[in-house]
Amino acid sequence: MLGPTLETERLILRPPIEGDLDGWEALAADAEAMRYLGGVQPRASAWRGHAMMAGSWALHGFGMFAVIDKASGHWIGRVGPWRPEGWPGTEIGWSLLRPFRGRGYAREAAAATMDWAVDALGWSDIIHTIAPDNVPSIALAERLGSTYPSRRRSPIGPSASGARPRPSGGRGVTLGRDGRTCRAIPAARRGTAGRVPRRRRAPRRGPASRPRARRCR
Repeated sequence: MLGPTLETERLILRPPIEGDLDGWEALAADAEAMRYLGGVQPRASAWRGHAMMAGSWALHGFGMFAVIDKASGHWIGRVGPWRPEGWPGTEIGWSLLRPFRGRGYAREAAAATMDWAVDALGWSDIIHTIAPDNVPSIALAERLGSTYPSRRRSPIGPSASGARPRPSGGRGVTLGRDGRTCRAIPAARRGTAGRVPRRRRAPRRGPASRPRARRCR
């Protein structure tokens, strides 16, 4: 295994394995899921994407997690940290198979992997690259605490300049094709003070704003 396994109430999140390819192929064949990711792709392209994510884990020690539905044991998507060369910041991204959208799985997985990225990787900024007409993903980013403090170019497109993470203790940024930048509510206001040492967390202030991973093994 290339990295840790995280567990939430309904999901198991683990690094990719060779047997995930059929799931990647199904996701790549879904026109709705691929609308903002270059369009529908054949199995060979899905394999390259799958291998690229495994390579990120091997080279950098992180990448998007395979999302496994506990109830069925099925691969249902990929969610988690992503920072390819030239990217404007440290990203948490998500993409799920159609039958599992709109049921809170993406938020559950994204919240767990955000926590892991802060605890294990030391990230203090997290971005989400989202096209401006991708309403469901923008809504999810907002539910995770993202706001819109400024406008910047995204890394999508030939003239993109990219944004730089800022050490403010914020928990997220969202970049769209129009340059819209969303930044999460500062961590200190969410009950987590900036970079949190692994196995230690500052006490929460007020009710929890998003689900947490239950354990990492």
